[in-house]
Amino acid sequence: MNAAERILATVNHEEPDRVPAFESAFTNNTIMEHYGVEPSSLTNLPRVPKFILKKATESKRILKAGMRDLHEFYRRAEIDMIPGVVSLFPRKILRGGVMLDEYGRLMRNEIYEKDGTEIYGYIGGYFKDFEDYESWEQPDPHWKARISGFLAGKELQEEMNNEIFSVPATASLMEVSWQCFGLEVFSRILAHPKQAKRIFDDRGEFTLELVKILAEKNAQMILLWDDYGFKNGLFMSPRHYRKYVFPWIKRICEAAHKRDCKILLHSDGDLFEIFEDIINCGVDALNPIEPTTANPDYDIFKLYDKYGDKLTFVGNLSPTMLATGNIEDIESYAKKLIRVLAPRGGYIFSSGHSINPAVTLDRFEAMQNVKRTYGRYPINIQD
Repeated sequence: MNAAERILATVNHEEPDRVPAFESAFTNNTIMEHYGVEPSSLTNLPRVPKFILKKATESKRILKAGMRDLHEFYRRAEIDMIPGVVSLFPRKILRGGVMLDEYGRLMRNEIYEKDGTEIYGYIGGYFKDFEDYESWEQPDPHWKARISGFLAGKELQEEMNNEIFSVPATASLMEVSWQCFGLEVFSRILAHPKQAKRIFDDRGEFTLELVKILAEKNAQMILLWDDYGFKNGLFMSPRHYRKYVFPWIKRICEAAHKRDCKILLHSDGDLFEIFEDIINCGVDALNPIEPTTANPDYDIFKLYDKYGDKLTFVGNLSPTMLATGNIEDIESYAKKLIRVLAPRGGYIFSSGHSINPAVTLDRFEAMQNVKRTYGRYPINIQD
């Protein structure tokens, strides 16, 4: 099987040749260099004129060059599925290397001193109030850069003999909606239902249209970035998600499925209160099922017992364990994930968040070696 076939069989709850793997993000120079891949650099971005930045972003050649190293690393590390680039593009480069993205988020690269890994992170919202937001030029789902990013990923996939599956990844509703303001300002906006509805509807309309465009271009799966919570709970009440977010997610899933495309949702945090809502929207796969939340009921094995036939589970190996844990504990937990969740398909192997700079090479290799050794079907791991 190639990587796309392996992923899609798993999401269809069929047994592929081996348990597939995914990481939503990989920021670790030490591990990349171990696999013979030189990490790309985004520091010291020049403050180029807006029209030049726009043209560069539209170029499939430039996007492909920027994506190549990470795609090659995923191929060498046998991580089957990699996010492609179709949104979250820069709109302007500000002083100090701060990037203003197309949603109104302020982002900056920080350097992890130990090995020079660049960590691209959120530092604040651009909008001070709803009036600021109203004056913003909204992202265009039909912008050329989106198809250029999708096609760049697909070409790299083909050039790498389909050993990886490049999946277009877009921001969705919740995460970018609050981040363009900051949580404090956004919380005040939630007290004004008309304003909140306008923002979520803007994001929903954009995401729905982009998913339709990508699916009609034969995207077989689309990744939605849409963090709904943090380790102690949700960013807003379940009723707000049910009012503003999930009607759109349901429409997005229906549009994708109509075009024979799957939806993978990435959401950090404790999602226990809205887990059934996510399933009822039609989401096909959920990542990362964080193992380090404060809620003991947000447990992948308990959730699998209840919903294993309705959802593909992606992830759950603790990044904390991968940074500081015992090798034996990593191996034991990784084996349990495969032993319990992988039979009959429906499980994709991954960390419980991402591979960050604190993850050590020996622990990452312990994780990967369990998959390599025990991830062949039929699954046969003894307790």
